Amino acid sequence: MAISSKPIVWGPFAAGGTITAFVTPVLVLLTLLAALGVVPDALTYDGVRAFLGHWLGKALMFGVIALSLWSSAHRLRITCYDLGVRKDVFVATVVYIAAVAGAVATLIVLARI
Repeated sequence: MAISSKPIVWGPFAAGGTITAFVTPVLVLLTLLAALGVVPDALTYDGVRAFLGHWLGKALMFGVIALSLWSSAHRLRITCYDLGVRKDVFVATVVYIAAVAGAVATLIVLARI
């Protein structure tokens, strides 16, 4: 039996899809509530900044963003293949590099907080 690298791609994809499905709608709702001025005290600018100033807040935010980026990259790769773009190695390289670049940018921004 040959060793496959598919679990390396599918594991973060599944985790990112799950996180995206559950967390993103809540983040959108909280953003809309903040725009309307209906925000609990814990979700004010100072409260969120304090949360992201702690290492656990940074780790959680990084996990949400990085796994969502990976899931989106993999989904885009599969969509391109389904639409007839048969340059799978090129598409995979581009989308995964973009996901890694986004994750690195997230790390840089979170490190500055």
